Parts: sequence; C-alpha cells; structure tokens
Amino acid sequence: MALLSEKDVQYLKRAFEEQLKDKVKILLFVDDATECEYCDLTNQVLNELASIDNRIEVTTYHIKRDKEVAQRYNIDKTPAIVMLDKNGNDTRIRFFGIPSGHEFSTLLQDIVAVSTGKPVLFNQKQIEEIKSINKPVNIKVFVTPTCPYCPKAVLLAHMAALVNPNIVGEMIEANEFPELSIRYGIASVPHTFINDKVDFIGAYPEGAFIRELLRAVGGA
Repeated sequence: MALLSEKDVQYLKRAFEEQLKDKVKILLFVDDATECEYCDLTNQVLNELASIDNRIEVTTYHIKRDKEVAQRYNIDKTPAIVMLDKNGNDTRIRFFGIPSGHEFSTLLQDIVAVSTGKPVLFNQKQIEEIKSINKPVNIKVFVTPTCPYCPKAVLLAHMAALVNPNIVGEMIEANEFPELSIRYGIASVPHTFINDKVDFIGAYPEGAFIRELLRAVGGA
C-alpha cells in the first residue's frame, strides 16, 4: 500500500517539475527489520518520491553488509539518510530516523536545496559568516514527528552543512534512538547540540543560530 496519496503525488510532481534543477542522490542505510523498526517504511517513502521525478535517485545499503560505505559516511545507526549532489559530493545532510510527520517537509526542502545548490535559509551575509568557519562542526538536532517547530531547527543545521563543507548537520528522531536521547538529556524538542559544546532548545532565528554556531567554534 502506497504511503503517499494520489493527491500528494500530483502535488509533488508539480512542485518537483517547478523547483528541481539537478539530480539529487539519496543514500539510505538500513538494517534487518528485527533491528530497525522504521527502515522498511523509510525505504518505501524514499522510493515513492524517486518514482515521482527521475532527478531523485535512491540507493539502499545495509549497514552491516555494506560496512565500508557506512564507514565512509560515518553512519552508525539506522535508518539513516545521506544526501549527495549531482556529482556524488556529500552535502553532509543527515537524517537519523524516518523523516515522517513534520519532518517530511524538511526532507522535501532539503531535496530542493541540494538540487538547486541554494540554501532555503540564510541571506548572503549570513552565508558568508557560516562559510568563514574553518573548524569541524557537528550539529545534532533532536526532534519528534509531531513537533511543529522542529523542521526549522533541522533546516538550520542542514543548510549550514550545505553551505560549509566543515559542517555536518544531523536530524535525530528522539523516539527512535532512546538511549541517545537519554545520554543527551532530551526532555523538549527541538534540542540542538553543536560540537557537544553549545546546546539550546527551540527553533532559533537565523541570526541567533549563527551566533551559537560561532560561539561553539570559538568565533564569538
């Protein structure tokens, strides 16, 4: 049974025709169904998207059988989504957990941003500030599918990664990875951690997010 309704498919077909430019390569990392409750559903939704527009290309890997590929992208949990541009370059955009509920919109916006090469957030001055960071940065954003504020927080992390090759932006579905959520003390979402040094709760405006980003790398 299809996850996307015919109405959804027709809407997305029109949207992709209008907004997509270049191919987007999506890598999905899965595990056996006994180890990963949402891997099959994630695989299904991605392939339904790929069937709507041939500029979306999905390749599925098994985290244990394809260890070398998983290690190349630092994937240690499933389901995991990695986005590459048309040339196969890693955009450092990561989803850990199924992009369902409100996070489905994040997935769609990421696809458009990678396809066009243009971040959906940040003005030119803010982009230059993000580009000025020359240290490795890891941004984790813990979310839940029902959180209406989470997509903005995830997009901030993902678009920062798209802009600067030193940055990795990760969405982590808090309910799917309870041990990780406990380790980070997640009580409210969205909860963002930058290099495990600076953290904040809520979807910050772009300027405030960049200030926290610079503070985490010692630039502000």
